[in-house]
Amino acid sequence: MNGNRFGRLFQVTTFGESHGEAMGCTVSGCPAGLELSAEDIQEDLDRRKPGQSMITTSRGEPDDVSIESGIQDGYTTGTPIGMVIQNKDARSGKYEPFITAPRPSHGDFTYSAKFGTRNWGGGGRSSARETVNWVAAGAIAKKLLAREGIELKAHVNQIGDVEAPDVSFDEILEHSEENDVRCAHPETAEEMQDLIAEYQEEGDSIGGSIYFEAQGVPVGLGAPRFDSLSARLGQAMMAVPATTAFEFGLGTDAAEWTGKERNDDWEFDDEGNPTPVENDHGGVQGGISSGEPIYGEVTLHAPTSIPKSQQTADWETGELKEEQVIGRHDPVLPPRGVPVVEAMLALTLVDFMLLSGRINPDRVDDQPGEYDTDYHPSNPRNE
Repeated sequence: MNGNRFGRLFQVTTFGESHGEAMGCTVSGCPAGLELSAEDIQEDLDRRKPGQSMITTSRGEPDDVSIESGIQDGYTTGTPIGMVIQNKDARSGKYEPFITAPRPSHGDFTYSAKFGTRNWGGGGRSSARETVNWVAAGAIAKKLLAREGIELKAHVNQIGDVEAPDVSFDEILEHSEENDVRCAHPETAEEMQDLIAEYQEEGDSIGGSIYFEAQGVPVGLGAPRFDSLSARLGQAMMAVPATTAFEFGLGTDAAEWTGKERNDDWEFDDEGNPTPVENDHGGVQGGISSGEPIYGEVTLHAPTSIPKSQQTADWETGELKEEQVIGRHDPVLPPRGVPVVEAMLALTLVDFMLLSGRINPDRVDDQPGEYDTDYHPSNPRNE
């Protein structure tokens, strides 16, 4: 099975199934000298983990991360960082009806058709549980970006037909973690929560979307055509489970704008450099970052695991069956999807920062040849 690696220089390779022994990933390409602890990674994992509110799955996973390699005395060494998150609360028995009778709109049939077999417990490798690895790797990417003055955040801007008004980046930073929905507009968050509760009571689910933004991104990230920043962001965001659409800048609204309306006029900033007056291009022009904030939106469909009875086809018996998915599933995905979207944004940006030479790929202090560093281990015999 291919497709388990993301990134060019900052590479993330993941492993694990939903109900397997553990999830995990290897991060290759993180420069040496970055101060890093399990607590740094755990903070984002706690935002993604199940069972954190009434609008998430009740699966009881602590998602405690263990760093197995790549760290010496609290600093990265430049070697691969190996991380493991144990699965603690897997209950595969409830998935037995679907071993040869695929759940509607899941990856059950396509995985079996491609490989001739599959890990069926909890959806196996196709489960969104696998994104725990992405969030762990993304936490490292965020730390590297923060050193370069790049800050990013996301929030839920729509659930069903309830849409939040535009909010500032500061408002997203301040309010998005104050409610279970992770919407930065408190009044809309309450409406969203009520709507989600209605679908929960009906035994159904609902879709939504996540707005993301990154500030402090320098000019010049990305390459034209196939390695453009927008193309790589599209790959990253479309990989998020349940994603049906990715937009940046004006997104689909651009279809209604004239060229004159959308084109960003130029002016000079305080240092005499050309800068766009507006940012309708979403921080990317010609596939390359313009120095303006990068922003966009990811749309997620409603969770496909719902307790309503649905029809399936059992290829082993040749029967059509009515089956009910019995398990612990989210009624809506964006609230727990926020840290996943942030992670993929961070992984994409840090990869381009390394590719462009903005970050030294060997060491964060950018001092080639210097060996007597603050983060080099000391010889205890010299003390």
